[in-house]
Amino acid sequence: MSQRRENAVVCGASMGGLLAARVLSEFYGSITLVERDVLPKAAIQRRGVSQGRHLHGLSSRGYLVLAELFPKLFDELMASGASVVDFADPSLIYVRVGDHQLNQAGEMSQPEALVTCVASRPLLEAHVRRRVRAIENVAFLEDHDVIEPVFGQPDRVTAVRVVNRTTNQERVLGADLVIDATGPSARTPTFLETHGYARPPEQKYAVKLNYSSQFFRVPDGTLAEKIVLVAPTIQRSTGAGLLAYENSTAILTLIGVAGHKLPTDLPNVIALAAELLPSQITAALRAAEPLGDVSARHYPASAWHRYDKLNRFPKGLLVIGDAVCSFNPIYGQGMSSAALQAQALRDSLADGDTDGLSRRYFRSAAKRLTPIWQVNRLNDFAVSPVDGWRSIPQRLLNWQIDKLMAAVANDMVLNEAFFRSLQLLDPPGELLRPSKLIRVIKGKRRSSSTTVPSSLS
Repeated sequence: MSQRRENAVVCGASMGGLLAARVLSEFYGSITLVERDVLPKAAIQRRGVSQGRHLHGLSSRGYLVLAELFPKLFDELMASGASVVDFADPSLIYVRVGDHQLNQAGEMSQPEALVTCVASRPLLEAHVRRRVRAIENVAFLEDHDVIEPVFGQPDRVTAVRVVNRTTNQERVLGADLVIDATGPSARTPTFLETHGYARPPEQKYAVKLNYSSQFFRVPDGTLAEKIVLVAPTIQRSTGAGLLAYENSTAILTLIGVAGHKLPTDLPNVIALAAELLPSQITAALRAAEPLGDVSARHYPASAWHRYDKLNRFPKGLLVIGDAVCSFNPIYGQGMSSAALQAQALRDSLADGDTDGLSRRYFRSAAKRLTPIWQVNRLNDFAVSPVDGWRSIPQRLLNWQIDKLMAAVANDMVLNEAFFRSLQLLDPPGELLRPSKLIRVIKGKRRSSSTTVPSSLS
């Protein structure tokens, strides 16, 4: 029997929770968004989004989903100083993998799809939060911790218990649907186990990622590029990313894989950046004003809670965002992953009654997450030192990556296909189509026309 759709509660007001609330507003009479922080009105950093102090990107696929859910959102962001970047314009992008610079001038067949918005996480989230606040049937309950969902019927969650962080007063919010969007530390697996359900199987692998980030105010005219990425390789465990944000600000993030320790003081951060980045970008950083201190973080492992594999799951409960799957943050896919899961939620709510919702939703979300997880797993394996027999497939993988990147750097058809895959517009398998493989095989390496730092030569 189908359950009513009157009240829904979303636990957590980060990007996954905001997008879930937006989708639920089409299907439920009222939505309450519970958040432990007191949310700022302005676009400033907040405690609950530690990743906001590091490089944060939105893929083209995520851009399209947000544009659909929030019409004119990116016009508003541009009015606040953000940039909409066209990947067909090589002057705005610098991407290097090993010896291969991938942003090449040339004509793309579908350039209109390869766009994204470059904005700081606080600015993007502030605009999305403002749009969600404006939805008539959505209310925010801030400064509250979620204690746990509440069973009101056998096998059905009908409420969630919360507590005010200031007064310690508890209350129970009735709900026809509760969504856990509380991030990687979400307690739903423990809640399930406590109430006699199986924990979701967990896919997990060590990443041992370190990263150090510094915000800057960059003088006008000194930095042409909006998106910069130099990927770490098996030969060199460090990489760098830079995004030009709103109001002449930029963020530099240094990347250390396989446990490589990074500097946490500004002079040494700039020194390492100079080894990795083209000279004109380093010059812009040296001329820039540092904003605040260097922020450092460690990311031990990527994890995916496979709720789609469970045979039994409470009705009236779902999980979304990083609470389902947390990706290596250097790939900048967390917000886009949340957007894809919001799409899965929307489709699942539209497809049938609520009794079969969890199965439909988790399976639909898994289909969207699987190719991203698989590619991330391969990329992380490629740059992580291994011993014994595992070094043989790793060497083969890196040889294949090198040949592919050499071809991508010199062939606009492959270049567009690569960036479409990187931006989650096409599945990774597009690059394995016979027509593309033939171009890879025929591709010949040539040196990049731009100056390469001596350490990369």
